Order: sequence, then C-alpha cells, then structure tokens
Amino acid sequence: MKNTSEIANRFREIILNGTWVANTNYKDQLENLDWKIAVAPLQNLNTIAILAQHIHYYINGINQVFKGGTLDIKDKFSFDFPPIQSQQEWEIFLNKFWNAAEEFASLVEQMPDEKLDEGFVDVKYGTYRRNIDCMIEHSYYHLGQIVLIKKLLQN
Repeated sequence: MKNTSEIANRFREIILNGTWVANTNYKDQLENLDWKIAVAPLQNLNTIAILAQHIHYYINGINQVFKGGTLDIKDKFSFDFPPIQSQQEWEIFLNKFWNAAEEFASLVEQMPDEKLDEGFVDVKYGTYRRNIDCMIEHSYYHLGQIVLIKKLLQN
C-alpha cells in the first residue's frame, strides 16, 4: 500500500469511520447529536460545535493548499464562528465537515509518496507528512474533548 493511501485511511478513521485508536470517531459522536447539546456551554470550555468547527476550519485550509492554493488559515481565527442556531444549521455544517474530510483524504490518497517529504508552503511549516500527521493528532486531541463534554452534558 502507498504511504499516502495509508495516511489517508488513518485520517478517515478519526473523522469518518474508524474505531482503531479511540474506539470512536467524529461522525459517530456528532452525526445524531441534537444541536442544543452541540452548542450547550459547559463551564468555560469550548462547545462541541465550536470544537468540530475548529477542526473543519483546519481541514478546509489544508485542502486549499492541497489543491494548489494559498495557506490562509490563522490560529487566531480558528475558534471564531457564527453560532449554530438550529438543528438544520447543525446538519448543514456536519455535511460540510464530512465532505471536507473526505476531500482531504482523497487529496492525500492522490499524492505521490514523494510529495510527503516536500516542504509544505514554507519551510517553517515542515513537510506535507508533518502537516497531515499533525492534522490527525490535532483531531484526536479535540475528539477526546468532545467525548468528555458530551458525556458531562448528557449526564
């Protein structure tokens, strides 16, 4: 199996369909979640919706680079989103999230393995491999938060 195919499948596992590492994934945690739980505040923590939008923000930004565009995402904007105000808005967002995640995985899969060791936009950002691996690790980090917040809100 190509390295890029293996990495793409690791990414799909965390967002769309896997249970290998965390015994769950974003789609499993969010797909049937009531929007009121997704936006419910818990102490001073980010909401489930904000955490999911945060990961989606980075996926979209990296997808843009994968398609030959510029890197426009900024950490300072990565938690700034308009509030979700209905189940329909939540489901529209989730659809965008799943589609962007599948696009990310497909774009990685289509890369030649050699691309993984090339510089990502600027040498200060490391290689494509490092950025893809960081996206996977970052996603697991916030998935853990989502799982805990969800359990606290539902108890």
